[in-house]
Amino acid sequence: MSFLKIANLRKSYGATEILKDINLEIEEGGFLVLVGPSGCGKSTLLSTIAGLEPITSGDITINGQSVSDLPPSKRDIAMVFQSYALYPNMTVAGNIAFGMEVRGVPKPEREKAIREVADILQIGHLLDRKPSQLSGGQRQRVAMGRALVRNPQVFLFDEPLSNLDAKLRVDMRTEIKRLHQRMKTTIVYVTHDQIEAMTLATKIAVLKDGILQQFGTPAEIYNKPVNMFVADFMGSPAMNLLTGTVENGGDGLQVALERPDAAPLKLPVVSANGELAAYKGRQVVFGIRPEALTDPDGTDRNAGMIAEGDCHIEVVEPAGSDTFAVTKLGGKEVVARLRADAHIQAGQTARLAFNLDKAVYFDPQTQQRIV
Repeated sequence: MSFLKIANLRKSYGATEILKDINLEIEEGGFLVLVGPSGCGKSTLLSTIAGLEPITSGDITINGQSVSDLPPSKRDIAMVFQSYALYPNMTVAGNIAFGMEVRGVPKPEREKAIREVADILQIGHLLDRKPSQLSGGQRQRVAMGRALVRNPQVFLFDEPLSNLDAKLRVDMRTEIKRLHQRMKTTIVYVTHDQIEAMTLATKIAVLKDGILQQFGTPAEIYNKPVNMFVADFMGSPAMNLLTGTVENGGDGLQVALERPDAAPLKLPVVSANGELAAYKGRQVVFGIRPEALTDPDGTDRNAGMIAEGDCHIEVVEPAGSDTFAVTKLGGKEVVARLRADAHIQAGQTARLAFNLDKAVYFDPQTQQRIV
């Protein structure tokens, strides 16, 4: 049974519709990440769950109870903001305890809750400091501690790591994951960072222009994107999206990809002949992730269908654990992810291996996935 459910939710400011018929649900203890580019409506959606923004129509239920008409204080949620929103004149302990104090929680109970949260977040040694004496990561821990002592039904996080530097952001991401595994509380988390979304979520909702594009597990979103927007947005580097032509091959259909100064590269279509039959003689968009395009020695040995082809390498980018190579196919730049020690040089023609088990196909007009 879904614990948090959003049904047919719409949100407008005057004549401008910001959220357009959003339907989502997450089980108790789940970690829902709302992801999308700036202006897609993800923070507005979070604010409607929190009660900070009224909805225009639809419903929001938590644990079977509609909260759409309840004020924030009655929804049993706790929110962690991007800006930390700490009281500068209070100590860490005072910031954590403030909400409990307002609610009239007895002092012994407050002190016990502070100690427990400080242990969880490893900030016990900071309790007597003021926010100005803390690093960005420590301030974020205090903001999380203030939410944790509430012991709410749902935690809401609004881009909590966006003010941190890259290394600290990775460290805090791990802390939030560990915290969720320990507390098993339902979390809704907003970010524009798709790596954060992939690593934290049990379910991801991808939004664009106020419309829910896809809702599913990280694996579903990554491996089976429903349209070209999701395919391009989720993943770093992004999925290669190449224009190709569907043709008859030896044992079925194949997709032909144009190559500069060479005959088209023809790749067999795996287990999608039926769906692509209607596109014979027409163009489709062939999608393949960089890690599914590699040097022949680095291919997945469990793959059912590997096809190889010669490609002119334009750029080589060593990246420590991997080497990225840029070539051109189907009129587009294509990124291949190779082994770190792959022997490949810019300006040369190299043999690349395509893991066709991982290929997806899109309609170039509708931009929806065919298969």
